[in-house]
Amino acid sequence: MTEPQQERSLSFGSEAAAYERGRPSYPPEVIDWLLPDGARDVLDLGAGTGKLTTRLVERGLDVVAVDPIAEMLELLRGALPATPALLGTAEQIPLRDNSVDAVLVAQAWHWFDPKRAIAEVARVLRPGGRLGLVWNTRDERMGWVKDLGRVIGHESDPFSDRVTLPEPFTDVERHHVEWTSYLTPQALIDLVASRSYCITSPADVRTRTLEEVRELLVTHPALANSSGLALPYITVCIRATLAT
Repeated sequence: MTEPQQERSLSFGSEAAAYERGRPSYPPEVIDWLLPDGARDVLDLGAGTGKLTTRLVERGLDVVAVDPIAEMLELLRGALPATPALLGTAEQIPLRDNSVDAVLVAQAWHWFDPKRAIAEVARVLRPGGRLGLVWNTRDERMGWVKDLGRVIGHESDPFSDRVTLPEPFTDVERHHVEWTSYLTPQALIDLVASRSYCITSPADVRTRTLEEVRELLVTHPALANSSGLALPYITVCIRATLAT
């Protein structure tokens, strides 16, 4: 990882609250697809504020959350006080060998050193365990979402097409789900404010970007005078099995 990439990957702490308010969760059918049958112990790696962790805990699973940013974990612990939340990285996971049935990574694999992360994930997984990766990407086929992309940068599927999961992982599969997240205008501003490129931009660029989003909210025919927004997503995911 280059130094600018590392700076961006660790930038979220300053906007942890905006991240929690603005970022979407993950649809149940995606989690169904990612988890192996009979999974009990699950690691949410790069858990952030716990967007995916919450969905896993709701299923009655024994979940451990790991993230390198203390401010993100502080919010996670506040929401899920009974869930272990450990400071750590994908390259040095603070779990013992063969300790989990599945490792899920939401919106974070692109920040990892893949070679080192693969070795660590394989270490903590039990034989036959599952590695699942997931990203929410805005569906810009809808008019106002495409216009939002012109302001904050277009988004397609920039990560999963480039991801390879080598041995000892097998049976690599890809899948996507289309769904809609409902949010307030303020939550949309929080979503933009919590993105790494916005956090790490010079103050004047960041201010201008957020002002342009606010202008879009009051001038776009599909958004003006609306107290609730429907933001369509395409959630892309990859799963693979640790060879036995």
